[in-house]
Amino acid sequence: MKYEIKTLISALSLYTSSFLSGVFMGLTVAPVGAWFLAWIALIPLWILILGVSKRPNLLLPLLWGMGYHGTALSWITGIHPMTWLGVPWWPSLMITLVCWLFISLWGGALVTAWAICLRYLQQQKPLLRVLVATSAWCALEALWSAGPLWWSSLAYTQSPQNLIILHLGQISGTTAVTAVLVAVNGLIAEAWINRKTLSTRLRWVNLNLKYLTVAAILLCTSHLAGWLLYIQPLAQPPTTALKIGIIQGNIPNGVLLRPQGFYRVVETYTNGYLSLADQGVDAILTPEGALPIFQRDLQNTSFVSAVKEKGVVAWIGAFGEQGRSYAISIFTVTGKGEIFSRYDKAKLVPLGEYIPFEEVFGAIIQRLSPLDAHQVPGADNQVFDTPFGRAIASICYESAFGEVFRRQAAAGGQFILSSSNDAHYSPAMPFQHHAQDIMRAIESDRWAVRATNTGYSGFVNPHGKTLWLSGYNTYETHAETIYRRQTKTLYVRWGDWLTPSLLALSGLSLLISRRHPPN
Repeated sequence: MKYEIKTLISALSLYTSSFLSGVFMGLTVAPVGAWFLAWIALIPLWILILGVSKRPNLLLPLLWGMGYHGTALSWITGIHPMTWLGVPWWPSLMITLVCWLFISLWGGALVTAWAICLRYLQQQKPLLRVLVATSAWCALEALWSAGPLWWSSLAYTQSPQNLIILHLGQISGTTAVTAVLVAVNGLIAEAWINRKTLSTRLRWVNLNLKYLTVAAILLCTSHLAGWLLYIQPLAQPPTTALKIGIIQGNIPNGVLLRPQGFYRVVETYTNGYLSLADQGVDAILTPEGALPIFQRDLQNTSFVSAVKEKGVVAWIGAFGEQGRSYAISIFTVTGKGEIFSRYDKAKLVPLGEYIPFEEVFGAIIQRLSPLDAHQVPGADNQVFDTPFGRAIASICYESAFGEVFRRQAAAGGQFILSSSNDAHYSPAMPFQHHAQDIMRAIESDRWAVRATNTGYSGFVNPHGKTLWLSGYNTYETHAETIYRRQTKTLYVRWGDWLTPSLLALSGLSLLISRRHPPN
């Protein structure tokens, strides 16, 4: 009995350690922002997988992944209560908890798949383990980012605090940052696992200095490379300048989507437009769905009448029609009140904006849609031309997908317009959202303008510096000067070239190790 109790306590301590280290990784982002923990929070799991458990234990990485993703994405609980959508309080709570549990398990599944790979490498040399495990993590993130549920890459644990390391994103997107994070954690873990292999003279040293030194070198050189990119001067020719205004309407979703609130919506954004137009701006950006109407009704609003009066270009968030369905769109309205271009949101939020396996679940969760029609995504190959040149457009959730920005930058996008509505969440979510936009600005080397309904709106330069950030749950208008750019970073030109390169190097190294197995 005593042996069984001791075994149970030992197992529980392992599970607790794994889960808590995942939670520590989740604390790296808002609202805590302890970004430095990302450089050590993976170490306990690495050791548990290789150095403690005698048999594969998939519950350990699952708990770590749930701790990380569940903590980092806990803001999703802010969707409760959804009574403003007509969902009763208790069903709203159940939907919220199910969504939170699902995304936590989804993240846990990714870490579990990675742990299986690491466990398979148990007999390999430590440096080879680090190389292959790093490659596997990057490959799994690349695969994950190709799907609809993507937000919490390891790279974004460094945003917005560690702008220097985020500049590695200009080389190969988030993969470059993630690879360094995983490798440093792995090398420190290997220094612990192999601490008994030290020579007699250094027996007093607990950690293996060989792997600890490599970790220190990688940490320093990666930050040095990022710093060299960070200190590059930004060319700001007056001919490329644009003075852009944003309107943060601060209108609750419960008002925004109700017919009786429509007049308040139009009045708020019209007054904001007139105020900014009088400040001499070149164009004005509104949040996602600022005017909750279809394209055909835009011309009949006082907002567009104000555009015709002032002659200042406006980017208006509204709904675009696609047959009998609709898309969340941004429209460029010229000073004559004409629609110049349109961008449709391509990355939709599962459950919130479309129903996975709709033929099964559509009738149950259809009420989550704000309109009666079905929402559909825009095409992946859209470009967004404006009277000032081509822009990079992003609507809300798309901020997490670096490829959306990379493709538009490669197609000639000269500045970023990010339009979002993060109302009904705690401040942590919109701050994380702003952190995503900072990463996209750095990766694409573009100025970014971000307009949201309730915050945080802001302006970001190509080095990720936030020039201005709005308050939260406040009505605000603000104008800043940005500069159009046509540079192309290595990431914009080649995309995520690092992942296949790491996989190829790992495959070659494994092949060589099979011919020359470790003694």
